[in-house]
Amino acid sequence: MTELGLADTVGILRQPGVRTRHSSAGLGWERLYLSAQEEQPYRAAFGPAPTHLVILHLDGPVTVRRGRGTGARSRTIPPGGLFVQSAGRPLSVELGGRLDTIHAYLSDDALRDANGGRPVELHEELGTTDPLTEQLLLALAGTVRSWEPSARTYADHLTGMLAAQLVRRHRTATATAPPPTAPGPSGLSPRQLAAVRRLMEDRLADPLPIADLAAAAALSCSQFTRRFRASTGRSPHQFLLGLRLERACRLLRTSSDPIADVAVRCGFSHQEHLTRVMRARLDTTPAALRRAG
Repeated sequence: MTELGLADTVGILRQPGVRTRHSSAGLGWERLYLSAQEEQPYRAAFGPAPTHLVILHLDGPVTVRRGRGTGARSRTIPPGGLFVQSAGRPLSVELGGRLDTIHAYLSDDALRDANGGRPVELHEELGTTDPLTEQLLLALAGTVRSWEPSARTYADHLTGMLAAQLVRRHRTATATAPPPTAPGPSGLSPRQLAAVRRLMEDRLADPLPIADLAAAAALSCSQFTRRFRASTGRSPHQFLLGLRLERACRLLRTSSDPIADVAVRCGFSHQEHLTRVMRARLDTTPAALRRAG
């Protein structure tokens, strides 16, 4: 899969009054394009896009009108309001005032995966609220703003959670629901878990997408994340972070390599990143651990 980018969006972000603050461009995200920006008032019509769109209003209130003619709707939306647009549909919209927003464009594959492989249509929503979707979008925006390559697994996990929430709360009633299935194993088999752990350890210093971990277990991303947590009690990101920290502690005790080198070899973005994680998890620092060892 290739990275999602502006070419996969409806075109709002190409409006002359849009000033992008940060985006996921260049980060290699294949199922989500995320952008935070300031938007000036505009009125425009856009053709269908291959991605599903969720816009979070960060301030306001501001009046937004969508649609044309007798089917048009208008609403004054406060901070925290959502604008939802399903993939494959044209969009006509008018923004009545200056607005700070977060846009999330999700691939159709991401939503299908969260819906058991079945097609998904989202409601054309205007100003609805959903606290979980809001928090996931804010977390993704924060991840982009302070991006570290080691956070790739975490970003993929958040994307899967966002897709699942959209399917659960914002899918149209006419969309095909996944058929009932027989209960499956709640967790990974010992062989699957061993394969995933081996991949994590082999690629400890590299960004590790959820898709690669799921492939090692021969599961979809959503199945893998759910079963991995059932087996380990932790998300893939948290488990991987633990392995990185274990190896860093071992190297700090047994080698004289510079702390910055140890951090990078163990998958941390830099020495400060290792220090932050170690202080949060172990209540110590790399330098203190080395002195104690």
